[in-house]
Amino acid sequence: MTKTVNLFSKPQKGFGLLEVLITVVILSIGLLGLAGLQATGLSFNQSAYQRSQATIMAYDIIDRMRVNPAAIDSYRTAIAAPTAGCTSTAGCTPVQMAQNDILEWNTSLISVFGPLASGTITFATPIYTVDITWDENRDGDNTNDPNFLVSFQP
Repeated sequence: MTKTVNLFSKPQKGFGLLEVLITVVILSIGLLGLAGLQATGLSFNQSAYQRSQATIMAYDIIDRMRVNPAAIDSYRTAIAAPTAGCTSTAGCTPVQMAQNDILEWNTSLISVFGPLASGTITFATPIYTVDITWDENRDGDNTNDPNFLVSFQP
């Protein structure tokens, strides 16, 4: 009886330590990539949410200005002390109503975007422009952060 021996094949006895190590390294690199992708997606989602809020806020003040055309130029001036309880034109003058609208708008901007948020309204005949700026990356400086601009004609 003769035993046949194949010199080119050795029986496999399982994974070696090197194969396991390579697999762990490749798997961990892939998982780190997925974590980075998830973090970037969350950041973009937050940015889109803030831009949507800026759009809503800009159109809010535009609607308030269009409802109060008698005092539309008062929306561009600095806020004086608003009249208490001035929530409709029946209880106050159009200028007082404009001051109350600006105060409420600025309060809303700060509550949604944080303390560095600001909104300005400018006029260049016959176009009004609403500009909203906020600290998107929350680094305490909004000079390089986005702003939202919308122009309209009353």
